[in-house]
Amino acid sequence: MKLFVTASEWAALKKVLPLLELNKRQFALAILLGSLGLGASLGLAATSAWLIARASQHPPVLYLTMATVGVRFFGISKALLRYVQRLASHHVAMGGIAALRSNVYRKLAGAKTSTLAGLKRGDLLARTGSDVDALGDLLVKSVLPLCVSLVVGIGTVAGIAIISVPAAVVLAVALFLSGFVGPVLTARHARLGEIANDQARLGLVESTTTLLTNSPELLVSGGYQQVRDDISANESRLIKSRDKAAKPAAVAAAIDQLAIGIAVTGAILIGIPSAEAGLISVLSIAILTLVPLASFESTSELAAAAVQLVRSARAAERIQQIIEPDTLVKDAQLPANAAQEPVLEVKNLSVGWPGGPVIASGLNLTLQPGRSFALVGPSGIGKTTLLYTLVGMLEPVAGSVKLNGVNVHKIRGEEVGKVVSFTPEDAHIFATSVIENLRVANPRVTPEETAVLLDKAGLGTWFKHLHEQENTVLGSGGTSLSGGERRRMLLARAFANQAPLMLLDEPGEHLEPATADALVTDLLSVRDEQRGTLLVSHRVSALAAADQILVMSHEDGVTTISAQGTHEELLASCDSYRHACEAESAADEALLKG
Repeated sequence: MKLFVTASEWAALKKVLPLLELNKRQFALAILLGSLGLGASLGLAATSAWLIARASQHPPVLYLTMATVGVRFFGISKALLRYVQRLASHHVAMGGIAALRSNVYRKLAGAKTSTLAGLKRGDLLARTGSDVDALGDLLVKSVLPLCVSLVVGIGTVAGIAIISVPAAVVLAVALFLSGFVGPVLTARHARLGEIANDQARLGLVESTTTLLTNSPELLVSGGYQQVRDDISANESRLIKSRDKAAKPAAVAAAIDQLAIGIAVTGAILIGIPSAEAGLISVLSIAILTLVPLASFESTSELAAAAVQLVRSARAAERIQQIIEPDTLVKDAQLPANAAQEPVLEVKNLSVGWPGGPVIASGLNLTLQPGRSFALVGPSGIGKTTLLYTLVGMLEPVAGSVKLNGVNVHKIRGEEVGKVVSFTPEDAHIFATSVIENLRVANPRVTPEETAVLLDKAGLGTWFKHLHEQENTVLGSGGTSLSGGERRRMLLARAFANQAPLMLLDEPGEHLEPATADALVTDLLSVRDEQRGTLLVSHRVSALAAADQILVMSHEDGVTTISAQGTHEELLASCDSYRHACEAESAADEALLKG
């Protein structure tokens, strides 16, 4: 295998293949059916050869009856077994792909955020899409043909050896040439083409994803044509790489034909003298000559199988890179009363992305039901990174974040989600119904609760005008919603989560100032509710209801908490906070007058 698959790729295959959850019994059945199908082809060739040779001797017709029936039997069996084998093998492959994709998503859910943040969106799509498919193709296009070829090859050589051992030796050498030498040479030459093919495919996926998701922005900025040119360039590179891969395939086909020629010529050169010497019958010469032609039907697929092995091994290595290296060990358990008496305690916290500098530091707070906090600061200052750390998606650079006394980054995500809900600014709206989008946070949401949650988020009127109500299908990414409606839909999803602590990233984004302020005020007014709220905002006008406001500022390359207090206290003591509030008020007045 290491002749054309590197040691790291082979190791990756060993680790990723178990995720296919292969049904060994069904796969063995597919091998058996494939072997029987090619065995029928060999039987057809042998019976036909004997029938032709025997018929040339003009025997009574009854002597040929059994052979005639045999030809019909093997001919029908060949087609039938091939069809059933295709059904069995593809059933195994499709089940394996489904299991692999589910396992990959499950492992990604437990991986560090930095594992995925370092990948472009198109790259991640390619790894969870075409790379997973390539692993499934390994079963049908590589492993299965190899197993069937071994079974049929050994059986054919053994059968020929019964008639003539020298002819069997020649056939074995020819099969080795066709089934091993050709595929190895093909795979080694195809490897470079596969590398270029992977690069072109990745570039094509990234460019296409960019075009599909950002067409309006590209049209406005003038970058639309450039992205289309990138797609055309990547398509050209992909076609060229496939053309290069066709050359090794032609070499393999030539080697295959050479091997067939050696087997047939050897059979004739050995068979005729053996018949003259009385070692074999004259009829056996036809069998020795024609049976090898059918035996190479299995080895002819091994060149493509070797190339598929190279492709799948590279895919396995790419999949392993996103599911293994940065997987967190999350085995800490929350206390039994965490959901009833939750406490999120943050002490001397410093945050940043793994391998990068400290982005923000100096945060201290204790969030519990009935209390509300607001983090304010300009965009790009590290507020979102801070939220990722508070829910355990990033490890603290320094300090600690503990949920009921347990380090939050060591708790499984689904356990944290029962106590702390997190709604990032770019949370996804799925291409499914309204109610199913809410059930992402709580699978038990009912149609009646859907109306209540949407009304609480300010979408009551919008919901009443939907023809299919909660069954109305939304566009992928929320494309059928305005920016404000999308934010409110995400807020309704946050309300659907019954976690007692709520973290929100810019809940008033894309809403008009007055509406955003009213929404933020309502979210912060939790003194009489069994819920604690921490929200991030760059607007300060509506934060009077917060118990504590933490002002983030950037100094000496690091974001710190420069001021902390209530709205009234900060207006009196923090110049930057007061100036921001005055600037927002002036801008709002100008907007109303305009």
